[in-house]
Amino acid sequence: MAPINSSPADDYDAVRRSVEYLIDNWRNQPPLGAVAKHVGLNETRFQKLFKRWAGISPKDFVQALTIDHARYLLRDSASILDAAYEVGLSGPGRLHDLFVTHEAMTPGEYKAGGAGLEMIYGFHDCPFGEALVMATSRGLSGLAFCNDIRGRAPTLADMIRRWPNATFREDPDATAHYAARIFDPEQWRSEEPLRVVMIGTDFEIRVWEKLLRIPVGAATTYGDLAAALGKPKAARAVGSAVGRNPVSFVVPCHRVLGKTGSVTGYHWGVTRKHAIIGWETGLINKSSESLSLGDFG
Repeated sequence: MAPINSSPADDYDAVRRSVEYLIDNWRNQPPLGAVAKHVGLNETRFQKLFKRWAGISPKDFVQALTIDHARYLLRDSASILDAAYEVGLSGPGRLHDLFVTHEAMTPGEYKAGGAGLEMIYGFHDCPFGEALVMATSRGLSGLAFCNDIRGRAPTLADMIRRWPNATFREDPDATAHYAARIFDPEQWRSEEPLRVVMIGTDFEIRVWEKLLRIPVGAATTYGDLAAALGKPKAARAVGSAVGRNPVSFVVPCHRVLGKTGSVTGYHWGVTRKHAIIGWETGLINKSSESLSLGDFG
């Protein structure tokens, strides 16, 4: 049983197991007691934990797993990508959006495999387990999640392989403020955007920039991404670029779904992808409840 004063990582471990159970059983609409029993908590304790973590009840979360909800997220997929990126707060989807300013490294810097580049990194608790945060002197350059079983080493090795000639230095004190900015919605402010450095091929960066157009509470498909890039037949190549996104969550590759609304593969685990989508659904619900008509001007 999770301790009363549990850490975010401890909370996510219980939530992860409950999400896995819900993914396997959502069609049967499992009662609260069955889910709580599966994770080894009583109903009251589990309900409070889940609501504190996701902002919504397990029952509402089950709704976020259904195909109808996925289709709702996809309702404006193409138009979202075609529209200009809005900086202002235009509604619940923007109120809790992560405002990002970004730049890309030159093709030469990318081809050099990060030669001459120093990256600092640190591991930090977050709502989705333990995160690896990486940064250069220019800004955030990497965000990954630790595998719940294998731990830190494979996650770090996976990221280092992307820039084999860079120098890496562990400095969690220096990356802590990035973790706080990324995972605390109260710190998502347009007047203080998070600076992100994108390190990839020209095509990959174009795909990642399109991902930044997708607000919280929305989604798109690989096909619509390809069409928005002017390459309607390149859905497979777009999918590969999405999978190589080195700045997970901030560059929201988790908001890309299959054309039917299916939650397809995610580099850091499909369960985590479900969890992030459900967590963001909770943010939208909180936003909607707290906004008055006046907030929309």
